[in-house]
Amino acid sequence: ADKMSPAQQEVYLTNLGLRDPLLVQLGNFYKNLLQWDLGKSVTYRTDVPVVTIIADKIMYSLLFGLGAVALSLLIGVPLGILMAYRKGRWLDRLGTGYIVFIVAVPAAVYYLVIQMYITELFQLPMLFDAYRPITWILPLTSMALAPTASYAMWMRRYMVDELNKDYIKLARAKGVKERTLMFQHVLRNAFIPMAQYLPATILFTITGSIYIESLYSIPGMGGLLVDAIQRQDNTIVQGLVLVFSSLGIIGLILGDIAMALVDPRIKLGKGGGVR
Repeated sequence: ADKMSPAQQEVYLTNLGLRDPLLVQLGNFYKNLLQWDLGKSVTYRTDVPVVTIIADKIMYSLLFGLGAVALSLLIGVPLGILMAYRKGRWLDRLGTGYIVFIVAVPAAVYYLVIQMYITELFQLPMLFDAYRPITWILPLTSMALAPTASYAMWMRRYMVDELNKDYIKLARAKGVKERTLMFQHVLRNAFIPMAQYLPATILFTITGSIYIESLYSIPGMGGLLVDAIQRQDNTIVQGLVLVFSSLGIIGLILGDIAMALVDPRIKLGKGGGVR
């Protein structure tokens, strides 16, 4: 646009509808949105519909996001259970140290450490290749680090809270075995609040892979967003922000529904829910 003459710039902005009144622009936006029309790319792939561009990228983000969540659930939830079961012992301290490290250190720091040193240590490729599964290991591991710490932290917290309740003390006084107590009562009740966060975490993991996808050259939505910002392609940026925000809202709604499903005491009604 900087190379255009003032007359060309005016024609360009008029064709984009940016010279229309704000209410007209807003109405056109929602009208096009209902028709799945997010506009066309300006600089990334000129005149190609944004929906087409995103459709080519979204599967990579979905697969890596779901893979990272599955990995973090397989590690994080059992880790949180063991930390609560062995509260105050070496495993609990080790897990707590891991959680503190992940929370305290910026993600970009340990992402770069993984790419620089783990790559060389285990002879793993740094750049993604869809036809070489070995190249998926580092990005999946990197994406799973934060969710794993989150699942472990919340699982431990909820289980410890349950262990301090009166019904647990009564069950122990009656001679209920510790293992039975942990897995049939404590774990079941502790998982109820966890259910609220699972859908949101899954969708946030899928949409939160911007840095990872750029770091490992994964052709997903995260890398697309960075590239579109660098190229100043506002229509693609707008479309991606809309997709990311919609997924986040859907995740929060699904979390409330999941919590109501796993706990029959919770009812979602017109009054906003009774808990």
